[in-house]
Amino acid sequence: MPIKVGMVSLGCSKNLVDSERMLYKLKSRGYQLVTEPGLADVAVVNTCGFIKSAKEEAIETILELGKLKADGTLKKIIITGCLVERYKEETAELFPEADAVIGIGSTKDIVDVLDHVLAGEKYVRFDPKLDAELTGDRILSTLPFFTYLKVAEGCSNCCTYCAIPMIRGKFRSVPIEDVIKEAEFLAANGVTELVVIAQDTSRYGEDLYGESRLPELLRRLCRIDGLKWIRTLYCYPERITDELLETIVSEEKLVKYLEIPIQHCDGDILSRMNRWGDEEKLEALFAHIREMVPGVILRTTLITGFPGETEEQFSRLAEFVQRVRFDRLGCFAYSREEGTRSYDFPDQIDEETAAHRADIIMEQQMLISAENNEKLMGAELEAVVEGFDKFGECWFGRTVLDAPDIDGKVFFSSECPLEIGQYVKIRITETLDYDLIGEVITE
Repeated sequence: MPIKVGMVSLGCSKNLVDSERMLYKLKSRGYQLVTEPGLADVAVVNTCGFIKSAKEEAIETILELGKLKADGTLKKIIITGCLVERYKEETAELFPEADAVIGIGSTKDIVDVLDHVLAGEKYVRFDPKLDAELTGDRILSTLPFFTYLKVAEGCSNCCTYCAIPMIRGKFRSVPIEDVIKEAEFLAANGVTELVVIAQDTSRYGEDLYGESRLPELLRRLCRIDGLKWIRTLYCYPERITDELLETIVSEEKLVKYLEIPIQHCDGDILSRMNRWGDEEKLEALFAHIREMVPGVILRTTLITGFPGETEEQFSRLAEFVQRVRFDRLGCFAYSREEGTRSYDFPDQIDEETAAHRADIIMEQQMLISAENNEKLMGAELEAVVEGFDKFGECWFGRTVLDAPDIDGKVFFSSECPLEIGQYVKIRITETLDYDLIGEVITE
């Protein structure tokens, strides 16, 4: 009977891609993959170590798996990912229940690691982080019609609050031919929606070609048969070019959607974050984007409670959000992370104040979102079917306006049978704060 392996992938979609590559290697070697760790002989945990809440989730997950191992349900535990890479050998000491502790540069050899573990070894291995694979075959763990396409690894922006460069290393683009090859394989295997990601997607190609090649990459992706929606996340504001915007307008498969994390609007705070812009520049940028790409959906992320943020600076941020009226927005309280430059900044804001400010921004955004949704009453939007809600007795999915995992849903009725991954036209009949309700329009 084959040994059963279960994967727990924590954190971001970029981490998920790494997990899927490990799954492919394990299955290719003959291991049986299971979706529940409680049904597995071996559990692999791909951790996140970005901020405090992510670290707490990783620790809790490992301890829960340790309980399964103690009662005999699980035989072995392997931990890897950003938390492990960040704290290295210290992680092995903290988690004696782990049979193997490996860095992100070692996940390419996950089968070899498992062989050592099954031989009864306690295994600790940290290959250079720059050895992390940039591409490779995957077993998709998302819904079968969509997946993430990671086009780069690491980050060279060095924002003062962020541990990613320390954890993942410098920015490394995947060669464009390798990206296209992977996308063609995905499309040939039923993927119709690609979400293009990197730590800074707009920087794609600079390290290899001396300039951003994101517009070229997107145009080439649009030539691939079978793909229908191509969405881009994580574009930095200073790298939004007219060429990129013109590409989004001209290519039918490119969803008119941009995620541009700005983190704040105050110039002094942005400077201390080592981020680009100020209130005037950012407002002008978003106005320019909306002028060049009519109907574009703009998403951003913000941080409240950065060291030294005054009440006046926070109020200006809230007023900025009210003026710009982002279509999608996430706001997070500043997390003080050891090893980052901002860890030692003076005038640290207490966690409660930072969280309260984030709540205020999100309450504000909820009202903006609700008002934006009300404008969609009666509109006809394309949507993709993601499943059937047995309790609500209706189908659900996403409209073209929404990215997977981070945005809202549309719930809808249909007189005809539907399939997951099917694209349908929905007439919006009701709106909620973040979600929509509608009905399928039958031809």
